[in-house]
Amino acid sequence: MNHLHQAGHDPPPAAARPRWLGALRTLLRALPVVMLALAGCASLPSPVERPTSHALDDVASTALARVAAASLPDGGDARSGFRLLASSADALDARIGLTRRAEKSLDVQYYLIASDATGLEFLGELRDAAARGVRVRLMIDDLYAGGQDALLAGLEALPNVEVRLFNPLPSRRGGVASRVLLSLHEFSRINRRMHNKLLIADNSFAVTGGRNVANEYFGRGAPANFIDMDVLASGPVVGELSAVFDRYWNSEQAYPARSVVSGRTAPALRDSLARALAGHGDDRHAAGAVSAELDAGRIDQHLGRARVLADLPGKVAVATQAAPQESAVSSATLDLIGSAREDVLIATPYFIPGARGVDVMRQAVASGVRLSVVTNSLATTDEPLVHLGYARHRSRLLAMGVGLYELMPTDQNRRNETTLDFHGSLGRLHAKVAVVDHRHLFIGSMNMDRRSARWNTEIGLVIDSAPLAAEVTSLLQHERLPSSWRLRLAQDDRRIEWVAGDAARGAVHASEPAGGARHSLWLRLAARLVSEDLL
Repeated sequence: MNHLHQAGHDPPPAAARPRWLGALRTLLRALPVVMLALAGCASLPSPVERPTSHALDDVASTALARVAAASLPDGGDARSGFRLLASSADALDARIGLTRRAEKSLDVQYYLIASDATGLEFLGELRDAAARGVRVRLMIDDLYAGGQDALLAGLEALPNVEVRLFNPLPSRRGGVASRVLLSLHEFSRINRRMHNKLLIADNSFAVTGGRNVANEYFGRGAPANFIDMDVLASGPVVGELSAVFDRYWNSEQAYPARSVVSGRTAPALRDSLARALAGHGDDRHAAGAVSAELDAGRIDQHLGRARVLADLPGKVAVATQAAPQESAVSSATLDLIGSAREDVLIATPYFIPGARGVDVMRQAVASGVRLSVVTNSLATTDEPLVHLGYARHRSRLLAMGVGLYELMPTDQNRRNETTLDFHGSLGRLHAKVAVVDHRHLFIGSMNMDRRSARWNTEIGLVIDSAPLAAEVTSLLQHERLPSSWRLRLAQDDRRIEWVAGDAARGAVHASEPAGGARHSLWLRLAARLVSEDLL
């Protein structure tokens, strides 16, 4: 979820799916005023003072460091610890639990922190941590931060807090669509976004994966919520993740908020922050299983060696690239899939594999690998245009022998609140994971689409842990596959059929289920006109 899309100061659930379709619609309607809008082109400040800082390493005396050490083997074991955060309750509890227990540092990097109840609760926890003396470094991609200028500048006006905006749009005025319109003179740059998700507490524990910070990522949205996964990590891998954070924090693409947000005095900004966060600390987060284990002094984890995959922040720098290049994360993930000897199970909300992805899958299946992909259906996707881009590949993938599964919009999607849970009328897959040969797990921010590969920066982990891989596989096979349509080619090998459950008993659809209303003429036309690399 990572494209420019519809306007809004505080992104509602639909607007928190950052594709650029809504923005394009707005642009087409606004063509008569585009030239007028561009007449007053804004620009980024230059030069900008960016004080360099790095992760703190004098953290051994902190409670979190002691818990991390107690949760790992003694001695020179190079393995790290990982706990899957599949439920929204555990995912939120891990973030808030770590933030409340941090004593020295919090490094926080997100594509989106919404100004909804969850986002404001989280920002309030960061404020409270800073008040305890914790150094807080907060970095957010700027696409949705325009409507939060006063909020973020208010945070930065507090002692112990620094806020940086990644790859800012030159215009600060209005919502997303208007800011994009006023920044079209730099479209090649602003089309590239930081999609990373990372929280590091006392350089001892880290949370990374697919979730942004907004209601619908934690089962609090309506009418839809995202089905997602993160991991809580400790051990050597945390230092590597901190190095990635530092690389972004100290990059020329990260602008201190005060350098791009037009100023008011620090007292006025702090007052504005207090008003924005008023009332959002009244209903304090109830501690869950992760917090309880942190207090008990030991986290239940799977052990494994891990490799950190991270794009360089300069991937968004237009001047250094004649053309977009395949990202380090995308390339390494395809290499992992290509290394399979038995089977591959992939879950991704958006699936546009591109030429290399198709080749890797073809070779894997030809060598006897069982390869299955779970993705959203047209009925559950928040991006119907992207789904149509994926639909171009379905027949070819099925003919190759790839198993395709598309999520059904049924009550089964919300049947288990302890695993891949959500509340609301509709569940949308948002997890980005791949399990290879029952042993290797990729989990991170990267969708298997061209935008993640070529335009956005991403981060992920490849973890060598059979027990962790088995846990993810079990969740997907027992929760997602039974509530998905299995796609197959009809007897004429040209048409696609959607099979619900066992073909002998389940319904078989000869056309896209629940797709009539969403297959508008406008979408079909846009799917033909828009390059697959932008989807």
